[in-house]
Amino acid sequence: MRYDYVVIEREYGSGGTEIGKILSEKTNIPCYGSEILNGVSEKLQIPVSDIQKYEESTTNSFLYSIYAIGKMNEGAEHLLSKENQIFMEEQNLIKSYAMHGPAIFVGRCAASALESKKVLKIFIQADAESRRQRAVKEYGIPENMADGTMAKYDKKRRNYYLVNTGKKWKDWSNYDIVLDSGKLGIPACVRIIQATME
Repeated sequence: MRYDYVVIEREYGSGGTEIGKILSEKTNIPCYGSEILNGVSEKLQIPVSDIQKYEESTTNSFLYSIYAIGKMNEGAEHLLSKENQIFMEEQNLIKSYAMHGPAIFVGRCAASALESKKVLKIFIQADAESRRQRAVKEYGIPENMADGTMAKYDKKRRNYYLVNTGKKWKDWSNYDIVLDSGKLGIPACVRIIQATME
């Protein structure tokens, strides 16, 4: 296999999580997404809902994140904000999962935890109508709230990625492959990623 790890970043409603799960079933490689949140929740004794709120309020300062990483390396975790503690725990958990062998990671800036590994970096996007339909039909979002929900989660992911990596979420140079699930469909996206892996 050419790559040990697949990392999927995705727009809300693009089906990126579903793609990761189907890819996992077809390759027998574990997929981690919500498991990372649940693991951090257990470690820090913070409800998942609170972790999501902390992520939404992440300070929009990459310089602060560099400072926080320095404090973490010095063993001064107690000086970190709750948002940075959560991110550091997420990164540690991703590294821990990676030690068990090949894996698929969905979101959480996983590529930054796996920089020295053979990582295939994917971004899944889709047109607004395809995302809107998935949000309503599959995620149960009321139709009149779909656009607002999409914008809210995309903004959260964009800020979280920028603050914790110093890179723009939709800068395609950060990824090896960018796929449009609205045009290609979920099965085709899975096949393309699987073929690239092998």
